[in-house]
Amino acid sequence: MRPSGRRVDELREVVLEPGFSKYAEGSCMARFGDTHVLCTASVDERVPPWLRNAGRGWITAEYGMLPRSTHERTDREAARGRQGGRTLEIQRLIGRSLRAVCDLTAFGERQIRVDCDVVQADGGTRTAAITGGFVALHRAFTRMKADGIVAANPLSDYVAAVSCGIFNGIPILDLDYAEDSSADADSNFVFAGVGAIVEIQGTAEKSPFSEQQFLELLALARVGCGRLVELQRSALRGDA
Repeated sequence: MRPSGRRVDELREVVLEPGFSKYAEGSCMARFGDTHVLCTASVDERVPPWLRNAGRGWITAEYGMLPRSTHERTDREAARGRQGGRTLEIQRLIGRSLRAVCDLTAFGERQIRVDCDVVQADGGTRTAAITGGFVALHRAFTRMKADGIVAANPLSDYVAAVSCGIFNGIPILDLDYAEDSSADADSNFVFAGVGAIVEIQGTAEKSPFSEQQFLELLALARVGCGRLVELQRSALRGDA
């Protein structure tokens, strides 16, 4: 039924490779099938001006697609002179998702920038960025703890994200581009490791979907994010 031949509840092959970047305090290459996103976490000793003297830190994200990450070359947004609305929306989503599971008062007045660069896109880039971005952030905090900057890892839980959609009338998990581009509806779900909802985005692309279909998507996403958290735990095994 699916172009990829996967079951309706089957993730693409997911590989989370921590420590991919030599210089960043934390990094992870997140591969969701043919979607590849390089996530790096960089520690800045200063917070944004609006947070100075507030006694807490900040986590922010930047997202971008390399010019040939898609079928045809697209100009860099820097060359256009401004970021597009889609880019701004996605990087805000990534930042909100990561901050949801972090104690911002636990690492001083520092800012951690999580950069998510799409090397290759085949659907689900924002969910791969959140999932890989968490691994990069966790690694950065582990390094800060090893350096004596923090007493304990400020993260209170894991966080992962996955897409779901209705394709040919059937709810499916983790859409690739072939599915996403012709889906009846698509959505993105962000879950904490304990199963609590962080954020849901959902859109009817062709026709409205029912509450029952939404609940089926929710159930698929919960299972999918649970599997992704297991992969995150495996990738971070040995980190404090």
